[in-house]
Amino acid sequence: MTVWQGRSLRKPSGGRIILARKKRKRELGREPALTRVGEGREKKKIIRTHGGNEKVRLIEAVYANVFENGKGRKVRIIGVVENPANRQYVRRDVITRGAVIETEAGRALVTSRPGQDGVVNAVLIKEEKNA
Repeated sequence: MTVWQGRSLRKPSGGRIILARKKRKRELGREPALTRVGEGREKKKIIRTHGGNEKVRLIEAVYANVFENGKGRKVRIIGVVENPANRQYVRRDVITRGAVIETEAGRALVTSRPGQDGVVNAVLIKEEKNA
């Protein structure tokens, strides 16, 4: 089923609005990509957007570009540690912007939008060690 992002058919009072025109293709929305941690290869999907532009959806992520002190490197993703968007996403290993992921380099905060950008960019988190 498609998602329609046009104006609501209801008034704030709850009454119906009778549309003077049909729905337009430019008002079409889509379900979220819900990028997950994958096993072997990364899975991407190319979406045509308004104006003929393209958007890359990352379906399964294996690697993340982790940055520390201005230098980046490509490391493997182990799993999702924390996700403020939805606590159920941690169990399902769903990566969104703001999620904390466990990588081979350590814990990192995701700064990109994998479902929209097609890549996982993250910043390494400095963990304080209590002795």
